[in-house]
Amino acid sequence: MNIFRISFINQGKVYQLHAESVHQADMYGFVTISGLIFGETTSLVVDPAEEKLQSEFSGVKQVTIPMHSIIRIDEVEKRGQNKILELDANTNVSAFPSGLYTPDKNS
Repeated sequence: MNIFRISFINQGKVYQLHAESVHQADMYGFVTISGLIFGETTSLVVDPAEEKLQSEFSGVKQVTIPMHSIIRIDEVEKRGQNKILELDANTNVSAFPSGLYTPDKNS
């Protein structure tokens, strides 16, 4: 089984998820992630960050993310920790400027 680690920006935070499948979406400029992998629910050690992600994506079959939000996609040997990272002022990662058209106020 292939395992992918996907890092992307969502609402000013970096999300890092693990999934079984990553491919180009039918919608131009989007990537589809399916088969999200979370830790064992029977384990004794509970990670609150992963619990938050698991509850946020519970019942989701696939996630479609804009291509410009993705930082990187890695194929890994085994599943790591899913997490949400805060972006601070000292980081060199920032959101790509939005391509949405906003009319000039003088128009």
